Amino acid sequence: MANRFCVSLSCAKDNTDKATVAFVVANAAVGSGKETLVFLSVEAVRLSQKGYADDVREEGFAPLKELMDNFAKAGGAIYVCSPCFKKRKLDETNLVSGAAIVGGAKLVEFLSDGSPCVSY
Repeated sequence: MANRFCVSLSCAKDNTDKATVAFVVANAAVGSGKETLVFLSVEAVRLSQKGYADDVREEGFAPLKELMDNFAKAGGAIYVCSPCFKKRKLDETNLVSGAAIVGGAKLVEFLSDGSPCVSY
C-alpha cells in the first residue's frame, strides 16, 4: 500500500469552499503520516502566491492561509502546474512555503506507485 496521498486542486477564489476543503483533507493526510502532495492546476495556481489566500475564510473552517501554512509546516509539498502558472504570468519569486513549479511528469512520478489522489 502506498504511503503517499495526493490532493489535486483546480480552483481558488472561484470556489473557496473546494479550495478550503482540499487543504483540510491534505492536512488530515499529512497528519496521519502520509507523504502528501497538493497539486495546484488551472486557477488554483494563484494560491501559490504569497498573500493571495489571506482573505479566504469559509464558515466552519480555519482560514485558508492557516490551513496552507500548517500543511507546509507539517512537511506537505505543493506542486504548481508550470504551464498554468506561466499562462497567468505569476511571480516565481513570490511562492508560498512548500511550493515548487513543476511539469506534469513530476505529478505522474509521484502517483506512479499507485498513490491515491482526490480532486477538488
